[in-house]
Amino acid sequence: MDRPLQVGITGGIGSGKSLVCQIFKTLGVPVYDADSQAKVLMMTDTVLIEQIKKEFGQTSYRADGSLDRKYLSSATFGKKDRLEKLNSLVHPRISADYIHWANEQIGVPYILREAALLYEVGANASIDKMIVVSAPEGIRIKRVSLRDPQRTIEQIKAIINSQWPEEEKLKRADYIIYNDDSRMVIPQVLEIHESLISQGTSR
Repeated sequence: MDRPLQVGITGGIGSGKSLVCQIFKTLGVPVYDADSQAKVLMMTDTVLIEQIKKEFGQTSYRADGSLDRKYLSSATFGKKDRLEKLNSLVHPRISADYIHWANEQIGVPYILREAALLYEVGANASIDKMIVVSAPEGIRIKRVSLRDPQRTIEQIKAIINSQWPEEEKLKRADYIIYNDDSRMVIPQVLEIHESLISQGTSR
């Protein structure tokens, strides 16, 4: 076992991938949360900070140095080219940070890289196995509306439309977890966990 099996886990907004990752964490699996870490890097990575200021203006950051998320959101929302530009700045820094993190994970069969846009930014190319958390769009919209009441239905649909279609992700998945309120999630996670441990320890 030279290095852990690298497993990606993704799913559209409201699919419940964060909940699924919490279950994996309770099983002792190291999880890299790319979306949360992106927020950290946008505040601490000096290279990324300068790139964002250059592309989106000095007002992307407040006088105290904190990121003005509201400004940046308004600068990219509904503007596909601007959102893609922001992603093109953030994701290389995330990839470098993930590699550093992954190299520190010693003696475990597998690790998880959690991200909403794994396929969209091509990060799946360096992943050994992919898990997709799936839920119907109607359920996802309802969940996000309850979780983020400040978002309108139109905003939620715009986010969904900016991500890969569900069927495209499912075609490329090695494992699928159905979080559609019709079946239990934990047994599905446990089955995948056992499979990945077997593969990770036999390398």
